[in-house]
Amino acid sequence: MSKPFDLVLGRKTYEIFAAFWPNSDAPGAEPLNRATKHVASTTLTRLDWQNSELIEGEVPDGVRGLKQQDGPELQVHGSANLIQTLLEHDLIDEFRIWTFPLVLGKGKRLFEGGTVPAGLELASSQVSSTGVTMGAYRTGAEIKSGSFATEAPSEEELARRAALT
Repeated sequence: MSKPFDLVLGRKTYEIFAAFWPNSDAPGAEPLNRATKHVASTTLTRLDWQNSELIEGEVPDGVRGLKQQDGPELQVHGSANLIQTLLEHDLIDEFRIWTFPLVLGKGKRLFEGGTVPAGLELASSQVSSTGVTMGAYRTGAEIKSGSFATEAPSEEELARRAALT
């Protein structure tokens, strides 16, 4: 968050952030409050958090227009439903995914059942001192299917198969 950025947020994430960050002095508050927040919503008519504006018209068209402008990097934080729309319209250039060493068992999924298949290419990764893995994945990579099996079975595999029959 050290470089300038603007945010594209769905309504739910916007409401959660707007209830906390304007009144916070926690790390990250200043850049989040300073950023322009572009909000995708069909129900909100007023945005009270400073530097916030509604995306007019259809969300894909609005985001496409934002991407064509000169300005800071556009980031989406949270906003899993919005991400599905952006994926469907090929409007995501890179994912920055942080994986925490924690199993909760359930929760909202980033890639739901209707997600459009897409190839990702690892651009960079690092592991924090607390075990969080942070990966940056570029979109647009070829989808490659694969297998752990070797092309020709080994002698051991052939013997195993013969023993099963």
